Amino acid sequence: MAHTIRDKAKLLARVRRIQGQTAALERQLENEFDCTEVLQQIAAIRGAVGGLMAAVLEGHLTDHVVKAPDEAERQQELEGIMQVIKTYLK
Repeated sequence: MAHTIRDKAKLLARVRRIQGQTAALERQLENEFDCTEVLQQIAAIRGAVGGLMAAVLEGHLTDHVVKAPDEAERQQELEGIMQVIKTYLK
């Protein structure tokens, strides 16, 4: 996955941001914050995870599907990523 090496710092920054958001959510739940604030934090986490997924997906499609050396490999990569997307959307 060449794109993950190239964008490693950006991807790790996203992961660390998500970790911070989930830690904040845990504190909110422990301290019995208002439901609206908890829901807002959950929405922020969902958005951050979606952004991470989009970044990795874009890199994968560009580097491994579009640039696949032949049709058979392109089809194999596409089938794999389609399964991941189906799982993610459940």
